[in-house]
Amino acid sequence: MEKINIMINGLPGNVAKIMAKFAITDERFTVLPFSLTGQDIPETIASVGTLDFELIKPDIRDKRIKDIQSRYPFFISIDYTHPTAVNENARFYVSNQIPFVMGTTGGDRKALAQTVEDGSTPAVIAPNMAKQIVGFQAMIEYAAHNFPGLFKGYSLTVKESHQNGKADTSGTAKAVVASFNQLGVDFHPDDIQMIRDPKIQEQEWNIPKEHLGGHGWHTYTLTAPDGNSLFEFKHNINGRDIYVSGTFDAVFFLAKKISQGQVSQKIYTMIDVLNSK
Repeated sequence: MEKINIMINGLPGNVAKIMAKFAITDERFTVLPFSLTGQDIPETIASVGTLDFELIKPDIRDKRIKDIQSRYPFFISIDYTHPTAVNENARFYVSNQIPFVMGTTGGDRKALAQTVEDGSTPAVIAPNMAKQIVGFQAMIEYAAHNFPGLFKGYSLTVKESHQNGKADTSGTAKAVVASFNQLGVDFHPDDIQMIRDPKIQEQEWNIPKEHLGGHGWHTYTLTAPDGNSLFEFKHNINGRDIYVSGTFDAVFFLAKKISQGQVSQKIYTMIDVLNSK
């Protein structure tokens, strides 16, 4: 397969920077020197490695995208922007027929799905792009479908810690909670405990200081009514490198589907990506 043109949106954000850093040296990709960004971002250029990216704000992007598409007729966007931009960005991609991989969490997820379904542009959308965590989610989901009510009567506590710049509750935690509800647990996503205080993260959670600015630690604890049985699931991720591989696999998956004319649905998930291996 020829190199895939990709546009990494969300610079100068940390996750987008990491994606750009790895993509620039990945022989599968040609990285476009442009990135959609927020209206409030003061910078006009973001430098990552050997590449300078023009930062394109919402007030000019409709015009700029036409110029970019004239130079690069086909590319896939990688979206790691901000939760508040999820739905607007999806509408932009669909209206301009830009296939995309959405790693950004938050936003109105039902509206997001509807936007893609109403258009003609395929996308990979997932609340988590880390393949191992997606596999964990799939295992819990399998149990939920095959053993409904297994934990009926059990109480659940969910604690998730992320860098204090993460504005929304973890989409992964919400998805896992949905499976536990199918397993018989009465738990509302609003009861997920969000930890964003670096002092608590370092002193009480023992999260390494160097990863306070970028981590994802989750603990799901199930306790029997009599207190004599306890089940606990954890996934603790330091840094953001784990998300790179899954995101790039999603891009490669989507590009292959499109190039081979095998697009059978509008929305794909990371489960689809894993199953394609």
